[in-house]
Amino acid sequence: MEILLLEDVYKLGRAGQVKKVASGYGRNFLIPQGLAIPATKGALQQAERIAAEANKKRTALNTEMSAVAEKFSGLRLLFPARAGETGKLYGSITTQMLADQITEKIGLQLDKRQIHSQPLRLLGLHKAAVRLTMDIIPEFEIVVFREGENPENYMIPAEQLAAAAEAAQPKHEEAAIAAPEPVPAKAAEKAETEEEK
Repeated sequence: MEILLLEDVYKLGRAGQVKKVASGYGRNFLIPQGLAIPATKGALQQAERIAAEANKKRTALNTEMSAVAEKFSGLRLLFPARAGETGKLYGSITTQMLADQITEKIGLQLDKRQIHSQPLRLLGLHKAAVRLTMDIIPEFEIVVFREGENPENYMIPAEQLAAAAEAAQPKHEEAAIAAPEPVPAKAAEKAETEEEK
């Protein structure tokens, strides 16, 4: 179905644009949320006016949020975690945990969906971003370190740290002499009866 966006929708488009979307997404989410209307002839005549109003709102919001974005420069979140020898966590650091710590550190209430990060499952340094507006997406760092250790030791990108830990693991050499394979019970009985004959 074709819809006319009334608001900016992340990864879809800006207000005033006509987009083709799945019927369910349009009818069940965009239209009830007031983010879009069906793209009828009457609605299309309002597209330019909607786009102009949205530009004014977007400019004001970007100006306001650029001050907030400055708080993210140099922001580093620290998370102690339990992990195996290869640096893989027992569990993960989720976007909700990131949002909670951002609220603690800089006092900004965020929805976890505004944070662009997969759940973190490795020790080390990670990067993530926060979508404040469609145009302002500041980055910040996350250091996941082993509980009881110094976070400074984990300032290496997570992928490099995991590769180094895996390379340091001793390789288990397979025994040169293979153990004899167990003989199935029926085959053993058959062999015994043949020997008796």
